Amino acid sequence: MNYWYLALAAVVAYLIGNLQSAVFLSRWKFHDDIRRHGSGNAGSTNMLRVYGWKPGAITFAGDFLKGVLAVLAGRWIAGENGACVASVFVALGHCFPVFLGFRGGKGVASSLAIAWMLNPLFGAIVSVFAAVMAYLTKTISIVSLSGITLYLLLTLIFRWNDTAMVLAVAALWLIVVLRHTDNIKRLFAGEECKVSAKKKPENDAKSCD
Repeated sequence: MNYWYLALAAVVAYLIGNLQSAVFLSRWKFHDDIRRHGSGNAGSTNMLRVYGWKPGAITFAGDFLKGVLAVLAGRWIAGENGACVASVFVALGHCFPVFLGFRGGKGVASSLAIAWMLNPLFGAIVSVFAAVMAYLTKTISIVSLSGITLYLLLTLIFRWNDTAMVLAVAALWLIVVLRHTDNIKRLFAGEECKVSAKKKPENDAKSCD
């Protein structure tokens, strides 16, 4: 194993993660920075709550594509181990972008893309599960947390002998859960927001995402 190639895969993936769809779209379309509004998070959920469904969907697609590109780059540089390393570092780049003051998103869309890229069957299962949970709960944080947990369980059960993949998915799970600490507290307190087709007023959006 060439550790220099793995290091290169990590750096490239982290830089790809720094490409923030929410920040770019909010600055280009609305001449503002999404991180000044709502929860202050640079992700698709905050974009949805502040600007509406279309900007939210575009942001999700951009962040999803970021995960795809990072895994492809990691795989090209250092094979499957490179793809696993890239998976973790694109999420870190998205959540903690060095070029944007380490204020990014929560890594959910990129993690879903990673699931599809590392194991398409797991990606499909998690996607269907997420859609059902979104319909039943109308709560994005529940969808995100339960989806990443299902992905980890599938990996542990069916790919337990692939050490690189298990470590990568476990790291993704940890990143997503830690980024949802406030959401978890609100869920236990019964104060978490549900998704709405309408944009929320600024004061309401602050407590969400």
